[in-house]
Amino acid sequence: MDINSVKKDINRRMEGALEVLHTEFSGLRTGRASASLLDQITIEAYGQPTPLNQVGTVGVPEPRLLTVQVWDKGLVAVVEKTIRDSDLGLNPSSDGQLVRIPIPPLSEERRVELTKIAGRYAEEAKVAIRNVRRHAMDDLKKAEKGGDISQDEHRDYDGEVQELTDDYVKKMDEALNNKEQEIMQV
Repeated sequence: MDINSVKKDINRRMEGALEVLHTEFSGLRTGRASASLLDQITIEAYGQPTPLNQVGTVGVPEPRLLTVQVWDKGLVAVVEKTIRDSDLGLNPSSDGQLVRIPIPPLSEERRVELTKIAGRYAEEAKVAIRNVRRHAMDDLKKAEKGGDISQDEHRDYDGEVQELTDDYVKKMDEALNNKEQEIMQV
């Protein structure tokens, strides 16, 4: 058992969980316009589900306005309807092939709701981190039983895996704290 390759794998998997958390956070609406707000939107184009950024250019011309310059005139109405039907609470309007999406200010109630959603995303990511830790601990037990590592090495590696886990949980807590502050900012 090569502990360095195991550590790299654990690091890679925990980093992946952190990236997923950041991606989910980017989809949460704050009071400001952000092109990443529309990343999760998929429209039905040419009989296929297609990400919005593959049918038009997303822009942020003003702090409270998003635009989508749709390349195919026939898809403007579909883009507009899909954005309206998403759970983002946006009301787009089209002007030729340009879809304008004003970002309304968030109510206090909606801000609280969004912080709860952010907390849920963070908790799901922490569960993923804990699962990575559990798998690593199981692998260490198997390696000890198989005679690949000694009991002392097992204890040392356990400590290192726990340290990694604590570091990533701390990073997730910081990301959640930053996102909550961003959401609550008026």
